Amino acid sequence: MISLSKTKGIASVAGAAVLLSALLPLAPAAHAAPVNVSITVDTGAERTNISPYIYGTNQDFPNVGDYTARRLGGNRLTGYNWETNASNAGSDWLHSSDDYLCGANVSGCSAPGATVTKFHDVSVANGSYSLVTLQMAGYVAADKNGSVSESEAAPSSRWRQVVNEKGSPYTLTPDPNDGSVYMDEEVNFLVNKYGSAATSTGIRGYSLDNEPALWSSTHPRIHSAKVGAKELVDRSVALSKAVKAVDPAAEIFGPALYGFYAYYALQDAPDWPAEKGSYNWYVDYYLDKMKQASATAGKRLLDTLDVHWYPEAQGGGQRIVFGGTGNTDTQKARVQAPRSLWDPTYHEDSWINTSFSSYLPIIPRLKSSIDSYYPGTKLAITEYSYGGEGDISGGIAQADALGIFGKYGLYFASFWKLESDSDYVNSAFKLYRNYDGNGSKFGDIHVKADTSDIANSSVYASVNDATNSELHLIVLNKSFDSSLNANIQIAGDKTYTSGVVYGFDSTGTALSQKGVISSISGNQFAYSIPPLTAYHIVLQSGNSSTPAAPTGVTATAGDARVDLAWAPVSGAASYNVKRATTSGGPYATVASGVTSTAYADTGLTNGTTYYYVVSAVHPAGESANSAQAVATPQGAPPTGGLAVQYKVNNASPNDNQVMAQFNIKNAGASPVAMNSLKLRYYFTKDAGSSALQFWSDWAQVGSSNVSGSFVAMNPAKTGADAYLEISFGPGAGSIAPGGQSGEIQARFAKSDWSNFDEANDYSYDGTKSSFVDWSRVTLYRNGTLVWGTEPS
Repeated sequence: MISLSKTKGIASVAGAAVLLSALLPLAPAAHAAPVNVSITVDTGAERTNISPYIYGTNQDFPNVGDYTARRLGGNRLTGYNWETNASNAGSDWLHSSDDYLCGANVSGCSAPGATVTKFHDVSVANGSYSLVTLQMAGYVAADKNGSVSESEAAPSSRWRQVVNEKGSPYTLTPDPNDGSVYMDEEVNFLVNKYGSAATSTGIRGYSLDNEPALWSSTHPRIHSAKVGAKELVDRSVALSKAVKAVDPAAEIFGPALYGFYAYYALQDAPDWPAEKGSYNWYVDYYLDKMKQASATAGKRLLDTLDVHWYPEAQGGGQRIVFGGTGNTDTQKARVQAPRSLWDPTYHEDSWINTSFSSYLPIIPRLKSSIDSYYPGTKLAITEYSYGGEGDISGGIAQADALGIFGKYGLYFASFWKLESDSDYVNSAFKLYRNYDGNGSKFGDIHVKADTSDIANSSVYASVNDATNSELHLIVLNKSFDSSLNANIQIAGDKTYTSGVVYGFDSTGTALSQKGVISSISGNQFAYSIPPLTAYHIVLQSGNSSTPAAPTGVTATAGDARVDLAWAPVSGAASYNVKRATTSGGPYATVASGVTSTAYADTGLTNGTTYYYVVSAVHPAGESANSAQAVATPQGAPPTGGLAVQYKVNNASPNDNQVMAQFNIKNAGASPVAMNSLKLRYYFTKDAGSSALQFWSDWAQVGSSNVSGSFVAMNPAKTGADAYLEISFGPGAGSIAPGGQSGEIQARFAKSDWSNFDEANDYSYDGTKSSFVDWSRVTLYRNGTLVWGTEPS
């Protein structure tokens, strides 16, 4: 993941359920009376395709596969030198030129294009659209030597000039000392490596730099003067021509305007009064000039109008973004703020609404400009956030925005992470892209859906295909203290008979199944939605079949217990767990109505083998049994006086390094030579490179006496397909009776620095912040297990 700091410019403008017949018990009493809402859906009306690229991001989340598009952009990219991977922070950080974009993988930073290829490799692995920023401000970093002083502003030896067209043969190993960095050569390098944009692995889109209206403030060492209205068009035309000459299928995004006042006047561009003419705002001018240039060039030079949208809306005395969660009034303003994207009846508290209200709502206004000045151009919002990213208000606003993007026809959108905790935002994406934890998604075809109360609720509807057999509804309760009594009426060619509800709410970010709709009368039903709740309702038409049998059932033996886990089944309301002591049964039900996808069977007899199956339960009936899973509980093995203690050194389960600390205790009567011991830590490699690297950052016995190797497990075990084996050299000495080895710090990573997901790894426990005896790390003395339990 590339983490880019972000500072936004400020515009220089004055002014600042339940079926009523008992489908589900009603929600607990709220602080205020419930709000009655009528929701109408028509599967035959307003049918439009939802672009798959609206579910995008600028920074990777652990569940990167849920995100369909990824953008490599931000202030850092304006000064990025693809030949050396140097970049400049501008005013975000001391105007520093350095290797920041390389992340932790500094050793691979010298290869041309490494920042871009590392980024796009992740996109290829996940099937995501890559939008890569190209440089258009005139200069890029020449070195990685730190801060650039005002006297060293471009042109100087601290910079390399950007040239759009090389005019001579391309090379895949450019000379970093020739004084110039060529944009068309970079595109050629990427096409050579990945194929053209028309292929499944090619880079699909290129952005014409980043927020040019702010160059003079974010990058004064590169472009100290305010960018001109005509200058930006001329630079855009020249760079687009250079890209299209190498990869005609590539999509060009521009001009990446930072916010409203750039849309309006390009941040008071010095030549805007002379250039403005009869244009209402700069967006109209830019579109028209790009259309004219495209006609002259004989090719489209702008495929997608690219803007950024960080709301200026205020609440509780502060802006809803760049200030954390804020107070209750801030949060209330936040959940309403997405209405400025589409709702002409909404008037936000902002300087935009005060001075430029005729330009809101913003999406219809931008699309009107496109229709008038460059028809066929697509629309993208490549940076946005509604703030409060770790709060339910931010989760509701994000879920609302995603629904709006689909309903109102955006082509591309990529969220920008402003806060360290963005878990609620991630939940909003999952609501659309992985609502059941099994990869199930909101439909690809938007259909008409309306609510009678747009202040307290939002609704979005979709289907998967022309059959309309499965109908998806996103229903949001934006009220802070009232539940919604929603009466939902559906028109169309299908009769829906049952449904399942998934969602998240103010109690936590985890998505879960919230209920089952067992009967619908005449395509109408009522449902109660608690305050500040986001629901994804999946309705089935006709005679719904029983659910599929659970898959991926695992059984992990412990001391007098077996821990079971399985993959979620779409549409399942609950699960039944069954057990036998003979392979193939007969099975007795040991637990019914289990609503999670895990179960602990305790009080078992060690040494007895148990056989388990799991079935899924749905309003239409019970599934067949799953495949059988087997486990034999065992008591903890004799320790021989040795024990391993463990604590986590990095509590985040989702990043690109595994960091753990160990301590070996000797409670025996004799010294134990360290070089007779081997310690094993069990984990899953997950996606990405299979090559692993080990480091001992510090050890009381000396890091030079600690080595690590990796062993693949075949077959894989529950929570483990590999283990790290740590061994010790003679110089580590011995552990005296009653003594201990002292702290051993271990760290490992994949060679491509892709992320791990440690959450379900056998040996990992993020709650252990201080040393405790831990049987899920095993210890061997001269090849014999003396501590811990191996995964089964």
